Amino acid sequence: MVTRLFVACSLMALCVTIHAGGVTYALRRLRRSRMPALRFWSSTGLFVLIAVWIVFLHLAEISAWAVAYAWNGAMPDLQTALYFSAVTYTTTGYGDVLLPEPWRLDGGVEALTGILMCGWSTGFFFTIVNRLYEPHTRPTTV
Repeated sequence: MVTRLFVACSLMALCVTIHAGGVTYALRRLRRSRMPALRFWSSTGLFVLIAVWIVFLHLAEISAWAVAYAWNGAMPDLQTALYFSAVTYTTTGYGDVLLPEPWRLDGGVEALTGILMCGWSTGFFFTIVNRLYEPHTRPTTV
């Protein structure tokens, strides 16, 4: 059980690393480019790009869990592992595919990881929207 918890925490750390790298990359790209003027299509295009990037990060994290399940024989094949991982990470939890009993703690850690990463993504998305819509005034010096 301690080994399983260690593996689950290692996968969680990998997800945090993927997310941190992806968000940092996106922030650097956004800082280099000018934020679009407050026009519907330009801001909508930016929101779509950010949403696609965030989904890509989540899919990479889901895939990391799925590879671990398939590699270690917890799932019969990669396709089933990807499906199970996506359902677990997003906390949808259909229950039609289950992990073997020794692996069930990993599924719970994956669900908690998904919650954390989705919260992080929401905060990141909100920050971008907030910066786009904040007034562009110079701060006054006191």
